[in-house]
Amino acid sequence: MFKTILVPVDIAEPEMSTQAIETAVSLAHQSSGTVRLIYVRSLIPVTYMEFVPPDFDAEQQRDAEEKLADIAAGVALPEGRVSSVVRLGGVYAEVLEEADKTAADLIVVGSHRPKMSTYLLGSNAATIVRHARCSVLVIRK
Repeated sequence: MFKTILVPVDIAEPEMSTQAIETAVSLAHQSSGTVRLIYVRSLIPVTYMEFVPPDFDAEQQRDAEEKLADIAAGVALPEGRVSSVVRLGGVYAEVLEEADKTAADLIVVGSHRPKMSTYLLGSNAATIVRHARCSVLVIRK
């Protein structure tokens, strides 16, 4: 069925991704597949760069990698079948690029109930669904 499953995770709201991770793990068990967790860090606007310490970016990367590794450690799959990556940029663009890079055949994304602003501006989940080259499963909380 699905051999490579990508799951976007927001480390600021890990409970939002819990059901998506559980679903991905269940699907991976059925097909002896792998699960890759991805967290995308936001870019810092250039106008703020003079106010952050020189090692801020490296520190933020390290912190995100540690938090995502903690989440990955709790995934009920053998060590070789779960991995994680932290990328920097726009959420949907980085998720789609990682899906292409890893040849993911499924993206499992958690989503909340749409709000009016989401209808007008779009959401990361909606953009991933529209532009992914592989199947996308949206898990509602």
